Amino acid sequence: MKKFLLAGPCFGVLAGCMSAADLSASDSASYASAADLQSFCSRLPRSAYADYQKHEASGDWFEVYEIEPGIWAIYEPFQWQEVISYLIVGSESAVLFDTGNGIGNIRSIVDQLTDRPVRVLNSHSHFDHIGGNYQFDEVLSVATEFSVSRSRGIKSDELLLEVSPEALCKNLPVGVTEENHETRPFSISGTIADGDVLDIGGRNLEVLQVPGHTDDAIALLDRDAGFLWSGDSFYEGPIWLFFPETDLVAYQKSVARLASLVPGLKAVFPAHNTPRADPALLTQLRENLDRVLAGNVVPVPVSDGNVEFRFEGFSLLMRENYYRLDAD
Repeated sequence: MKKFLLAGPCFGVLAGCMSAADLSASDSASYASAADLQSFCSRLPRSAYADYQKHEASGDWFEVYEIEPGIWAIYEPFQWQEVISYLIVGSESAVLFDTGNGIGNIRSIVDQLTDRPVRVLNSHSHFDHIGGNYQFDEVLSVATEFSVSRSRGIKSDELLLEVSPEALCKNLPVGVTEENHETRPFSISGTIADGDVLDIGGRNLEVLQVPGHTDDAIALLDRDAGFLWSGDSFYEGPIWLFFPETDLVAYQKSVARLASLVPGLKAVFPAHNTPRADPALLTQLRENLDRVLAGNVVPVPVSDGNVEFRFEGFSLLMRENYYRLDAD
């Protein structure tokens, strides 16, 4: 999950702050910052999507792109989370990795793309990834306490910001309002665990439990193709690591695990912003995260008592009093 952050005092003197996080003023076009979220509408469409043909299943809310044969990115570009859910279609069945905000009707998109049985897996249980779960009969989960609590639904008063005018680049779909938008309850139909493999026919998807962002965070790995779906453990942009449910010790271990896969990867498919990332960024994430947690990078203050560590292609947002860990 990511959302809008008000800039702290450092953003008024951008060049000076950038040097504190290892970037010079000449890098201003390439580094990731929470301040970018204030103007996300002006950056649409993102250049990354120019490499793909928009599918006719795209509608008023979703844009759909086939990023590899049988792999569909279902993108919500007009809301500041810029969530990407992925439909992975095999010869026998399909997996829907995340179901978005629940603002648009993702089931109607999926039904246009496949007639095969669909199982839902969530990269984690933040509201912007489980919003359409209620539309599907088969939802698999690692079923931690956090997962189960989120399956009960999230009321509209907790989500007002997500459908407010400042969060949107266009009008909400007909029938969706600030007052009635909520994450509807859904049923977890079965459990999954680390190492489980889903055979969808011609493609095997291995479940990797990568706790840290949340305790139920998972990634999906197609070892044969060299594809990794990273969820919110990595994406190109400000990575949010300041939630009460975030565990930086676990996250550091999970990032190291994901980075160890890089020699066998051809592409990473993140859950926000851009549908394909260079696997080498996972190595950069591991190295920079280790430096941050060792106290070797100066943070930039942002809003709500949080700090940001900026690097080329991504940044790390953490609580001000929780960004250093002991070396062991």
